[in-house]
Amino acid sequence: MFSDNGRNFVGAKRSLNEMEQLVQSQLHNNKIAEAVSIEGINWQFIPPHAPHWGGKWESAVRSVKLHLHRVIGHAVLTFEQMHTLLTQVEAVINSRPLCATSDTDVGYLSPAHMLIGRPYTTVPDGDLDQVPANRLDYWQQSQAMLQGIWKRWHLEYRTSLQQRPKWLMKSANPKPDDLVLVKDSHTPPASWILARIIETIPGPDGLLRALKLKTATGEMTRPITKVAPLPVSETLFQGPLLRNGC
Repeated sequence: MFSDNGRNFVGAKRSLNEMEQLVQSQLHNNKIAEAVSIEGINWQFIPPHAPHWGGKWESAVRSVKLHLHRVIGHAVLTFEQMHTLLTQVEAVINSRPLCATSDTDVGYLSPAHMLIGRPYTTVPDGDLDQVPANRLDYWQQSQAMLQGIWKRWHLEYRTSLQQRPKWLMKSANPKPDDLVLVKDSHTPPASWILARIIETIPGPDGLLRALKLKTATGEMTRPITKVAPLPVSETLFQGPLLRNGC
């Protein structure tokens, strides 16, 4: 391989040499073999013609298909538009908070952490909801579809975090230091407002009515109907799902 002495080429050669040394290292290969022999891979298949057995991933597939159909409709997309839109929708779906973690003041675990080790980040565009479709350029058309999917999907997901049982049944109130998801219909795609509860504010009837919250940018007060508590990793329903390989 021949090239000039550009720093990018010199850095690439150095990285390739380091990879070669790592692969040829007997100590590295022994550690890999030991880790693989201990951990192993346990692959479990669900029965044929039983997609309801894969409830966790099938629900995410349904979310993508349903909202793609609603937003795209009968529009014809090019391969590049469809590929870009699906990639961005994947990032949005995998950015959802799954449960709270205690490693940071306002921390959560999302599918993105398991895929790339950190949450997904996006560059927000201007709101294209009120712009006529015939005035959108090639890029804005796909971004308008992405924003449409986000506005529909994230409202449904936030509602699923705040179940409302029959009024005859009591549910546990959020407590100070719990992590909650703040409802805001104006957030850009893949953006979630997470807050830690500082103080609970009961009403005259003694029931919890409002919460004082601490976010990454400051403090705020919201009614309890505008927040959705995130489950913690130690909740009872998380354990059986993990043990069953879901």
